Amino acid sequence: MPTVHAAGTDVHYRTEGTGPGLLLVHGSTADSEANFAALRPRFTPRHTVITPDYAGSGLTALPEGPLTLDHLVTQVAAAARAAGADRSAPVDVVGVSLGAVVAAALAARHPHLVRRLVLVGGWARNDDPRQEALLGLWRRLADLDTEAYQQFITLLAVSPAGLAGLDRAALAQAASAAVPSEGARRQIDLDLTVDIRDLLPAIHTPTLVVGATQDQVIPAGHSRELHRAIHGSRYAEIDSGHNIPYERPAELTALITDFLR
Repeated sequence: MPTVHAAGTDVHYRTEGTGPGLLLVHGSTADSEANFAALRPRFTPRHTVITPDYAGSGLTALPEGPLTLDHLVTQVAAAARAAGADRSAPVDVVGVSLGAVVAAALAARHPHLVRRLVLVGGWARNDDPRQEALLGLWRRLADLDTEAYQQFITLLAVSPAGLAGLDRAALAQAASAAVPSEGARRQIDLDLTVDIRDLLPAIHTPTLVVGATQDQVIPAGHSRELHRAIHGSRYAEIDSGHNIPYERPAELTALITDFLR
């Protein structure tokens, strides 16, 4: 897996496929493989898919000090450039959850790198009391009870119908799959503080915002706020929980493909 040095650490990224560049930015506590295993092969026949792991995920180490949005934007931009993106060859960018926040900031700060932008399950502000309480509880569980930490987010990130489709063994496996790393903890800390409202007016890239009707982690109202704040953006909603790439990969792929064309 190639690397590029950015924001204090070596950023690991992967490229696969042929065609115009498509940069996929994962969410907090995950990595690109966990978030995009079901999406990547759907795009590689027509795109060079670039999947970086930002600080604290995969093999990419944490920098010293608190993790900031600047760290992640710098790392994602560096991976895009290392994979060939520049003013003459901008890439399409898809971000999910915290990755949507990072992708929006990337489009605002490095517009020459981004051809089209897709924001899935993202948010703009950190002053929603419900979101603060939910993410704060998840963060505390990471320190207090790692089994409950994973059960909590599994039950919230997938819709009731999606969970009902799993047998007991599959649900138990999903709910016990991850032990929170220090990177996961610091990414949730960033979830709790990041706010990009001041950056949204600077986004002039053609943008599609995607919400999830049954999202209990970041309710769809936050996606609608992003849509209203980004001039000229389009909005779509999928009947899914927060983890749309896992739960509705075919529907999400169709939306993205239609928009990019």
